[in-house]
Amino acid sequence: MIDRNTEPRLNVPDRDLSSARMKVNRAAWAAKYYQRFDRNNVLLIAEAVAKAGYDRAAEFADWTVRETGFGVVEHKTLKNQLSTHNLLDFYRDMDLVTPRVDQEHKIIEIPKPAGVVFALAPATNPVSTIYYKAMLAVLSRNAIVISPHPLAKECSVEATRHLARAAEAAGAPAGLIQCVENPTVPLVQDIMSSDKIDVIMATGGDAMVRAAYSSGNPALGVGSGNAVAYVDPSAQVDAAARCLVDSKSFDNSVLCTNESVCLTLEENRGNVERALRTAGAYICNEADTDRLRDYLWNGENFNVAAVGKSAVWIAEKAGIRVSPSVKILVPVVATPGQDDLLFREKLCPVLTLTAAIDFQQAMTFAKHTAKRGAGHSAAFHGEDHTRLVAFSNEVPVYRVVVNAPCSQGAAGFATHLPPSFMIGTGFAGRSSIGENVGPQHLVHWTRIAFGRDVPADVNGIDLSATIAPVTNITSPMATHTRPSSSTSRDELRQLILEELRNLKEGEL
Repeated sequence: MIDRNTEPRLNVPDRDLSSARMKVNRAAWAAKYYQRFDRNNVLLIAEAVAKAGYDRAAEFADWTVRETGFGVVEHKTLKNQLSTHNLLDFYRDMDLVTPRVDQEHKIIEIPKPAGVVFALAPATNPVSTIYYKAMLAVLSRNAIVISPHPLAKECSVEATRHLARAAEAAGAPAGLIQCVENPTVPLVQDIMSSDKIDVIMATGGDAMVRAAYSSGNPALGVGSGNAVAYVDPSAQVDAAARCLVDSKSFDNSVLCTNESVCLTLEENRGNVERALRTAGAYICNEADTDRLRDYLWNGENFNVAAVGKSAVWIAEKAGIRVSPSVKILVPVVATPGQDDLLFREKLCPVLTLTAAIDFQQAMTFAKHTAKRGAGHSAAFHGEDHTRLVAFSNEVPVYRVVVNAPCSQGAAGFATHLPPSFMIGTGFAGRSSIGENVGPQHLVHWTRIAFGRDVPADVNGIDLSATIAPVTNITSPMATHTRPSSSTSRDELRQLILEELRNLKEGEL
């Protein structure tokens, strides 16, 4: 006799997962069509996306702070703005669309965009990261599906839709920019391992970045930071202190490029303390330092309630009396060699100060501390270039910001480094890339190479087939979103049929 209680029940589909998979399929169709666009049309769409993002930068900044509780509205507004026109201007002259011809070496290079990008966005910098990654995808002729952090879901979903509407109004295919509305860990892991994803852009916690690398798909991942800022006796100490305070207080220190430890020499410690105090820092005594350490850490775990909060807010919670004008808190740890919890990364306006006996001890400590943010960033303040080179050579990082705020400098907003919200940590940080990630990292090139002794006029080869004719867009706000010719309609129909044929059994 059959026990009805043991019979399989009807499997109810996961609506959110099904929706996310549909978005990925839609993105695949959009990517194949968009990869036929020429450079002028790509730039027109990029201009429209940049303008749309800039126009609502302040609104989304305010929304982000209300939803997450992290950061400062004015600073998030600036970060959002910098991820639009400034980012586009930096990469405007980088042609990732037109084939390249090297007559001398008889090589032709044809750009091949990745296809579908799956991009993770963190809670600390949600909208600026979405702007940044969407702009990179548009410039490199890729489609992008964004997975926001659950803590920043609402602002992220609307920001993505806003950019998508602008892109489509400017002529981009529907589905080029999309967002997962209800992300969960199982959903993200499923999508990351999908064979429809061509590359993952992973920004977030170390566990999620490791998961991206383990997904079976190519991934561009970045690790956590723990930047050491060395202030040499040769530094203009007041200017250095202003840089440190401006950087550590910027958006309440939620950028991973912010300084975690300020290191100087014992002979210079008094000058640094005075300059920091003048610049708006509160220098903690021993009792305050103990209170702050106890509040920020519960055993080995950092107190996430402090992330992105102001110095005054944190001081109150820790039981420390400070002026309402204080911008950052500076706990002082006398001995740089000990493994103090305060030497770890702190995504809040708390900057640990310590002093070494001599430069050699300072280098030893800097190397040890930077290993917790290996491959990331560091800062050097001073005019002694011999020490600058030694510091840059010894510390295991790929960005050293000199006489500038590290938060903004390593991210390319206070230096001439590429503007980025993905800071590659390279081999030292177990990452596939050590640079600031840009659109060029989402394009590979097919190289046609003629034999050394074979005559070839590569300039005479017709390369027009690499770009299909697409209706010319005369205005950034043009409203066509479909191919206008019968040839283009047939091409799109073939793409859809090809995708349907490739669907696995049971995936429909």
